[in-house]
Amino acid sequence: MPRTAKTSPGRAKAGKPAAKGAAAAAPAAARPLEENWDQRLGFLMHDVSRLRRTVFDDFMKPLNVTRSQWWVLAYLSRHDGMIQSDLANVLELGKAALGSLVDRLEAAGLVRRGADESDRRAKRVYLSPAGAQLIKEMRVLSHEMSERILEGLDTDARHTLAALLGQVKSNLLAISKGKG
Repeated sequence: MPRTAKTSPGRAKAGKPAAKGAAAAAPAAARPLEENWDQRLGFLMHDVSRLRRTVFDDFMKPLNVTRSQWWVLAYLSRHDGMIQSDLANVLELGKAALGSLVDRLEAAGLVRRGADESDRRAKRVYLSPAGAQLIKEMRVLSHEMSERILEGLDTDARHTLAALLGQVKSNLLAISKGKG
């Protein structure tokens, strides 16, 4: 039985030059992944964001809070007393859509509207005590969810992830404002 030299993919047998396509085959197979890394990263960020919202919705179901409601309440928890039209702008909602949403939150006793002291036409939106209590419950569930979705990441990895995402957000804000 004749002896043959063992070769790895892309390497020539002893004494013979590699075929022109053989050496290029392995890098070519890897190249599409390298060339599309930014596209894959974009899909990954989109998928993670979408899945996180979906999972958060599931965590909030026991509190009977819809996605649009928890988004308004969460924003008010950080910026209580916003002018309603400003709130619509930062949440990227139409004024009428936000008005209906605030109507429902007000009817549920979670927010209250008040006149702006300097402009009586403007309405400010405030969390009610019931809304503030709901935010506390949402934070407990949010923390539980975060612990589950970050399972396997130590404290340093979590801080690194937050810093990297913060930089990406900063870059996106600069681009959206025409600075980038």
